[in-house]
Amino acid sequence: MGLLEAASPDEDLLGLDQAVAAAVRARVAAGMADRFDASVIVLRGLLADAGPAEAAALKAVWGRIEVAAGPALTASGGMAQILAADRYGLGVRPLSADAALKAVEGGGRALIDLSSDRPWWGRLLARPDLRIVAALPDDRGARPQAVLVSKAVSGPTGDDRSFWVTDSGLSDARIVEVLGEAGLAAEPLAAAGGLKLFLLAGYVQAEDGRLSAAPGRLTGVIGAAPVF
Repeated sequence: MGLLEAASPDEDLLGLDQAVAAAVRARVAAGMADRFDASVIVLRGLLADAGPAEAAALKAVWGRIEVAAGPALTASGGMAQILAADRYGLGVRPLSADAALKAVEGGGRALIDLSSDRPWWGRLLARPDLRIVAALPDDRGARPQAVLVSKAVSGPTGDDRSFWVTDSGLSDARIVEVLGEAGLAAEPLAAAGGLKLFLLAGYVQAEDGRLSAAPGRLTGVIGAAPVF
């Protein structure tokens, strides 16, 4: 039996691979944009002409660059850890929701499950410095399973959905109806501990006048997330 012949590299592919490696090194060294929404707008432009496989690869590369160049990222909850591994890689540290929020207070970021029995998201009503800036999955039409909490400043990106909390005892259907009458498209997302979390179409600011007569005594917008 003869020796196996060593494979010869495809020079064209090798050149492309080397270009990718050089671009990733340069991008990590450049750091992150000052505003989260600025990065989102850039990524959306890159995805504009990408097919499903290309879009998935671009999002994964972008997520790993964010981890390498940005603040520390933690994950809380099984779904958050799965989604974090897909988007950001396997190096995301798992923590409880309380510990993850403390990490955000210290300047980090945290991807946290929305499936928890504890309405940790309700605490963001009293912490306007902590906000939801992203949600996964973030494909159009996908239902968010986990949200990214950060201190980062982020404004509208042109295609967003917002997160609104209420303690109203009305049915979900009635709350959706009342918000619709005010000009807001809403859908229920989570409920626990007497609080309900709704998804609102578009980038809705905390002081939006359409929410002035919204149901509930304890209510508020706790952030927004881009859609791709």
